[in-house]
Amino acid sequence: MDDMTDDPNMNPRDVAEPLRRAIGDRYLTYALSTIMHRALPDARDGLKPVHRRILYAMRRLRLSPTGGFLKSAKISGDTMGDFHPHGDAAIYDAMARLAQDFTIRYPLVDGQGNFGNIDGDNPAASRYTEARMTIMAEALLSGLDEDAVDFRDNYDGRLQEPVVLPASYPNLLANGSSGIAVGMATNIPPHNIGELIDACLHLIKAPDARDDTLLQYVPGPDFPTGGAIVEPAENIAQAYRTGRGAIRLRAKYHVEDLGRGQWQIVVTEIPYQVQKSKLVERLAELIQTKKVPILADIRDESAEDIRMVLEPRSKNVDPDILMGMLFRNSDLEIRFSLNMNVLIDGVTPKVCSLKEVLRAFLDFRRDVLVRRSRHRMEKIDHRLEVLEGLIVAYLNLDRVIDIIRYDDDPKAALMREDWGRTHVRATDEGDYVSPPPVAGDDELGLTEVQAEAILNMRLRSLRKLEEMELVAERDKLMEERAGLEDLLESGDLQWKRIAEELREVRKTFGKDYAGGARRTTFAEAGEVEEVPLEAMIEREPITVVCSQMGWIRAMTGHIALDRELKFKDGDSPRFIFHAETTDRLLVFGSNGRFYTLSAAALPGGRGMGEPLRLMVDLPNEAGIVDLFIHKPGRKLLVASSAGDGFVVPEEEVVAQTRAGKQVLNVRGDVKAQVCKPVTGDAVAVVGENRKVLVFGLDELPEMGRGKGVRLQKYKDGGLSDATTFALAEGLSWRDPAGRTRTETALDEWRGKRASAGRMAPRGFPRDNRFT
Repeated sequence: MDDMTDDPNMNPRDVAEPLRRAIGDRYLTYALSTIMHRALPDARDGLKPVHRRILYAMRRLRLSPTGGFLKSAKISGDTMGDFHPHGDAAIYDAMARLAQDFTIRYPLVDGQGNFGNIDGDNPAASRYTEARMTIMAEALLSGLDEDAVDFRDNYDGRLQEPVVLPASYPNLLANGSSGIAVGMATNIPPHNIGELIDACLHLIKAPDARDDTLLQYVPGPDFPTGGAIVEPAENIAQAYRTGRGAIRLRAKYHVEDLGRGQWQIVVTEIPYQVQKSKLVERLAELIQTKKVPILADIRDESAEDIRMVLEPRSKNVDPDILMGMLFRNSDLEIRFSLNMNVLIDGVTPKVCSLKEVLRAFLDFRRDVLVRRSRHRMEKIDHRLEVLEGLIVAYLNLDRVIDIIRYDDDPKAALMREDWGRTHVRATDEGDYVSPPPVAGDDELGLTEVQAEAILNMRLRSLRKLEEMELVAERDKLMEERAGLEDLLESGDLQWKRIAEELREVRKTFGKDYAGGARRTTFAEAGEVEEVPLEAMIEREPITVVCSQMGWIRAMTGHIALDRELKFKDGDSPRFIFHAETTDRLLVFGSNGRFYTLSAAALPGGRGMGEPLRLMVDLPNEAGIVDLFIHKPGRKLLVASSAGDGFVVPEEEVVAQTRAGKQVLNVRGDVKAQVCKPVTGDAVAVVGENRKVLVFGLDELPEMGRGKGVRLQKYKDGGLSDATTFALAEGLSWRDPAGRTRTETALDEWRGKRASAGRMAPRGFPRDNRFT
């Protein structure tokens, strides 16, 4: 590498360095650029460079709140050409957001045309829309002409742009901000200006105030779309204390009485940054998938205001229960992540507390006040210098006229002339004595500025009244200058002036300002209880029909179980039983898993139904062993084809997901074979070898999951069927003729669990099934 650097033919601009260092340095440069110039807002004016440049470009175009509108294409074009060398689409999108009253709490751009809506529709093209500044934006720019902030060269050095805007109110917290940088992000919610200024005034009075005290003035965010904050106060306090946290925000709703016991819920405010169209789609999906069975319909009747109508399926349900389930399953409730990561001094990113952000704003306002005061003093000093020269001219008017008329270089002559004596001039009120003028470099003549002002004076100004006005103006400016000197020397006077300015801002943009009142309220979040299906679904009788191929449907009403039904070609009935819409159905697969279905979610009986495998995740290689109604408190006997089994409480097999719940463990060619409700005190088992074994139920363990214990021993084959019964009542089965036979003398087949058993009694079914 050293040889390469010594090469005389090598371009001196080429520098050899390790690839690791080269990439690291360049990526760090990119990261810092992203953090400072794109993603994170400045704590002083709350703006990112693109927003600051848009507002400054609009100011240069004289788009005042009381003036006319201008095409958005012109605004974004000027911003791009003069200050922000990025895509015009990105600039227009940023400007459009500043005009959306559902996105920004206090819009900075007054838009005319389609600037998008809360449904998520995009703004119209920039050539179709027009814009101007709002008075809120004007308040951010107030003081730019008074040297309130530093300026810097624009990207090509042709123009100057402000480093930061003077910002007469805490815009960072008022309008919030969000962005993603390299390795960090920010997400600041909007707040109410009146509350923020109250907190600032308290912080001026008590600089050491705690964050918790400031929360008495700023209880939480104030979102432009309203809603209700249901986060506990202690959590909000912790978030503002650390700069990080989450805030739960809910939609606002009320119940409309339709008469005769009927009602509907009307949602009037939705959470911040939730697109209404997607929210309606989500609620419609909940209806279609019956995740919230009590919700019957959703209608969007919104016009200028939001009005979403939710119709319940049953009038007997508490509206709060319905809304509780919707809050949990949709964006009617969101968690807004608060992350107050800002550029605290325009350069350094820092996660700040509420107090730190307000302190940064107040310190900035003090800097602005000092700079504006000094700028005003310079203007006053310049004007006083001119006024002193004009007063000298009036007191010595004849000599001034002579110099101007006859001297070849009147300017130099005016500056050479001795004007140092006190002059007395007769007036109607008496003699007027003028104090010695402020002298120039020689303390006797006029300065160049004074001489130039005298030469530029109009003849019509040579009136006695004009002279008196100049003296009055001088005295007034001297008084103002003395006040400014006192202000610059006293920190207490500075904070007093800042407090007065903030009170004026509060008076302008507070509660009386259009949209200035708080929109987001606070409420308690009640716990959403688990509601039984019976409380959410209208109880109706149905008949569940499932075919051999696994197509399931629900016929309305309790039809005759022997009624002839239609099935697909090659298919036939397998399960048919009466149920109700409030029932839960259990499906036992040959893979040993239990699946749970809601009877209300079954497809209607007009068609052939739907494949059960589409409703639960039952593998294609697994068959359906049994399908029945779930009855809490009951126990089940489950067994595999290998002859292993156990007893399981029915509550243990209910699954909460489509994937089901594994209960009976099977491997290889072994499959789940039997699932029977437990009744009585004895177990009967029959194998493929037609041997029957009867033993006591107490010999079987009760488990929640496992392989089980051996029920019967086989040399060849496996288990055919198993059942439970009351030993005193005998064992029953259907003979080949279809008659029910009961055998009470079972001593011949009784034995210990896991023994081989004896051949089945005469008349036992040829399919080796008890039922």
